[in-house]
Amino acid sequence: MSERKKIFIFCSLFLFVLFIFGNNVYAKTDPTLVNKLNTALKEIQGYLVKLSTPAAGVAIASGALIRKFSFGDEEKMRIGKKVIINAIFCYGIILSLNLIIKFIETILK
Repeated sequence: MSERKKIFIFCSLFLFVLFIFGNNVYAKTDPTLVNKLNTALKEIQGYLVKLSTPAAGVAIASGALIRKFSFGDEEKMRIGKKVIINAIFCYGIILSLNLIIKFIETILK
């Protein structure tokens, strides 16, 4: 595995853990700090949803254009289809992130 791929996987896992377990921070000493961290993480989550919407649109459009201008090349048709499916799948995960976090919170309580 290349070094770049390892770094990408590590950063993805770090962000995943941050948004799952960092969404509700619990502390005994300073509840105002906990409230500030919770609101900051929820705002970041909101910005990610707002940013991912146009990104998913661009990815789906580029996949459609790859398929459109493949001119019968099976490899390009397959790549375009893969881009579209992955964009829809990732956008669905981002939209359901809040539900996933709530589900994990109910399991942990």
